[in-house]
Amino acid sequence: MDEESFNISIRKFLKMVGVSSQREIEHAVAKAVADGTIAGHETFPAKVTLEVAGLKLAVTFDGEIKLQ
Repeated sequence: MDEESFNISIRKFLKMVGVSSQREIEHAVAKAVADGTIAGHETFPAKVTLEVAGLKLAVTFDGEIKLQ
């Protein structure tokens, strides 16, 4: 195993997930505010599950998204 390639691969994956996830959340919030579904000052529970089937890895991370 090449540690450097492995670490770079993980970082690229996590960066893609982070950027894409942020964009999706921002779009969902903007749409909900525009539709009047939310007021824009809420806090939402959030959950992300990381799965790597080949490693039999499934880990869930819980947190919250605060709009204010």
